[in-house]
Amino acid sequence: MSAAASLLSAYADKVTLNPSLSDNGYKKALQDTSWADGLRGIAAVFVMFSHLTMAFARWIVIPCHGKNGPVQLMQRPIFRLVAQGAAWVAIFIILSGFVNSLKPVKLARAGQTEPALSNLAVSSFRRSFRLVLPATAATILSWFITQFGAYETAKKSDAYWLYTTSPNPSSSWGTAVEDLVYAIRTTWTYNPENPYDQPQWALLYLLQGSMFVFTALLVTINLTPRWRILTIMLLYFWSWNWGIKLGDPMVGVNVFTGIILAELNHSEYPLRFAKFSPIFAPPLVICGLVLMSFPSQFQDWAPWSDFLQRWFWKIAPKNAEMMRFWPTIGAQTLTFTVVMSPHLRRILSHRWFLWLGKISFPLYLLHGSFMRSILAWMLFSRQSITEIEEEGRKYMRYPLPGVPTFMIVMPVFMLTLFTATHFWAIKVEPHFGMLTKAAEDIMFGKSEKSTALPVRKD
Repeated sequence: MSAAASLLSAYADKVTLNPSLSDNGYKKALQDTSWADGLRGIAAVFVMFSHLTMAFARWIVIPCHGKNGPVQLMQRPIFRLVAQGAAWVAIFIILSGFVNSLKPVKLARAGQTEPALSNLAVSSFRRSFRLVLPATAATILSWFITQFGAYETAKKSDAYWLYTTSPNPSSSWGTAVEDLVYAIRTTWTYNPENPYDQPQWALLYLLQGSMFVFTALLVTINLTPRWRILTIMLLYFWSWNWGIKLGDPMVGVNVFTGIILAELNHSEYPLRFAKFSPIFAPPLVICGLVLMSFPSQFQDWAPWSDFLQRWFWKIAPKNAEMMRFWPTIGAQTLTFTVVMSPHLRRILSHRWFLWLGKISFPLYLLHGSFMRSILAWMLFSRQSITEIEEEGRKYMRYPLPGVPTFMIVMPVFMLTLFTATHFWAIKVEPHFGMLTKAAEDIMFGKSEKSTALPVRKD
């Protein structure tokens, strides 16, 4: 070992976050992949925060007040992550690629290609049902309460995200059924939209990503790990070019990142570098979070975002979207660091983060409906409609309440929302699992009785 490596090893021993984390502790931490659930739960919470920000604090979206103007704390890098919904959706897609390819990659590395292909086919099938069924149920719920005017208060409020995403009731129940079918259908079509649950725009790309995993591993499953990784890396760079033709240029690069991370997870490198995790993990995490903070507009106003904007034009592929390029690179940096760090894995595997992971999909599906109904009622029910001027036009809306009202209402709303999502996770989600299992048994032929003639006993 070189002198430099010896110095780094000695320094790592001194700064280790958990002195009791021995070599066996490293191995145990690196074998545990539950951290993905914890990170997914955090991402779901921040997606919700981004919609709250768009509703009540849109000033956080811009990096400062005017070009080189004053900057408030929540507009600074990392703090402004509460407004960066696209960055957290990138985390979702990376984790989708990682989790869906984890077991097939493990089996392929063990030479069990047939079980790997079988697992890949079954997991892709289940993934489709476990996305579509809950999303359809959430759409029906939102559609139903829309017909009874549940979103009318939100539509008349001055909360931007609430009034722009609140649908109108249909003119009749016949029309309502047609509107419901349209909403369910367009959730899964090119340029997806769901008028009853706007956050569902990302679900098509999550489903698309799982199909990317299936196709990529189907082609590469018989390759050696080295050649499989090189092929997936080629797909990663190639997808910068053709990804935009599929509606979202960032799906391919994030899904292929997830597959590469699954390969990395099963390699020796995380264990080899585990001892140095306290050295490289903090700066990489900070770097990832700063890149994820890149604003979606007025990037040239703040020096830090203007610097990244200028580098975007120098290094970004032709079809990359500037507003999502750096958040995507930041999300990839963050997840790479977690895979390489046993300490971060252990932190994200805390039971509270795992609980957030358990309710992450219900939270993603339900928070919009709860914000447009319950939260709107709690905030604006005592408000009087007043004239509000916006961009030279005058509107009659409920004004935003003061800070004391928010301080009282938000904890009650959060408790209500998280209670509902926990109930959905433990009482409703199992039914979707049962329906998926029933469909799997029927379509895979598992429930069919044998057609062979009975054996004679005489």
